Amino acid sequence: MQPSNKMNRRQAGFALGALALASMTGLRAQTPASNWPTKPVRIINPFPVGGGPDGTSRILSDKLGRLWKQSVVVENRPGGNGFIAINEFKRGATDGTDIIQLDNVHIAAYPALFKKLPYDVEKDFKIVLPLFRTYFFVCVPNNSPYQTMADLIADAKARPGELNYGSWSVGNPVHLGSALLESLTDTKMEHVIFKETSQLYQSVANGELNFALGSSGTAGPLARSGKLRFLAVMAPERLKGFEDVPTIAESGGPADAIVTGWNAFAVSPKTPDDVVAKIRQDVTKVLREPDVDPKYQTFGYVSYFPTDAEFQQFMQEESKRFSNVIRRANISL
Repeated sequence: MQPSNKMNRRQAGFALGALALASMTGLRAQTPASNWPTKPVRIINPFPVGGGPDGTSRILSDKLGRLWKQSVVVENRPGGNGFIAINEFKRGATDGTDIIQLDNVHIAAYPALFKKLPYDVEKDFKIVLPLFRTYFFVCVPNNSPYQTMADLIADAKARPGELNYGSWSVGNPVHLGSALLESLTDTKMEHVIFKETSQLYQSVANGELNFALGSSGTAGPLARSGKLRFLAVMAPERLKGFEDVPTIAESGGPADAIVTGWNAFAVSPKTPDDVVAKIRQDVTKVLREPDVDPKYQTFGYVSYFPTDAEFQQFMQEESKRFSNVIRRANISL
């Protein structure tokens, strides 16, 4: 008996449906991320060679190069508040093979600080993920009379404008964190700018500065040698490895004086979403490798693994915090 025309049509329909499904599956398998990257990758870094942010990008470039089976090169373009590196990035590839490492001030502070900024955070970057986070200590000379934050704040109130603190530029996290402390304690102190971080913390050790904010990576060597002290950490809780250093609130300072530094990877907004997802997944994978944290600790950094939604919210909160500090301190560039 011959199959009916109705059965033939139904079977043909199933066959066509299966063929279409197979074609769609094949298309999904051939997404840009399936064989990305097909050429060398460049990490554009606005920081000088030898510093902590440069060190982290080199740790990642080595591991990602092996994972991606492509050359991953770190290209340092320091200077100009990071604008030199950002302009190079904006001229670069839009397929994810040009990655820029941004500081938190580039993302959260500079839009409020600069009257004219050569980039737009939302239009020029697709933020992929954070690379690390660090909190800052209040560093004082080892022979400083201050034993607590309450001591330092009381002296600043008694002598308006006479105490000083330092940083390496206007608008960096150390400067803005110190300005936040001034704002929250209703004090006025002098900001002294140094060309190099090493000179900055040596000036604290020598007693030329009353204090400066510093990380365990930047100020740690002088602290370990007994030339300066960590009076408190501007964090919500004590840090691992520094359990003897009180939080700013425990030391008599304002609990809201939390100062964190962080870096993030970003790519062009034109980068396909699946490539962005692959970069996020692969960078997270290498950041979780057991040898990364010990290397990070030498710079005073800790890995930070928020969800994408949590990081978006965190960046919004950081932008609001920096904007408020900049407005209150009337800082403008």
